[in-house]
Amino acid sequence: MTVLSGSVFAMDVDGKATFAFEAKNFPEAFELCKEDWVREDLIALTSNGVPLCSSTAKLAIRRADQAEIAIYRDAALKAQTEDLILAYLVDLD
Repeated sequence: MTVLSGSVFAMDVDGKATFAFEAKNFPEAFELCKEDWVREDLIALTSNGVPLCSSTAKLAIRRADQAEIAIYRDAALKAQTEDLILAYLVDLD
């Protein structure tokens, strides 16, 4: 069973909550904004036919709210993995 060992954060893309994930602390969470694969994945994924991200979109990290934490916890329990889990907060196509 996956046990939460850090805090849950949300990534906002141009101000829109896009996914929740777990990190040990804010600096570790912020590092995700710098990862090329994150932006590439967000550009490739769509919601209602629209990419989640553009090449110039602003990526921001913040502490997740209670609803986002609940979504993350549900995804983490279902995933049963120690790998990084991204719980999307938008409907994916």
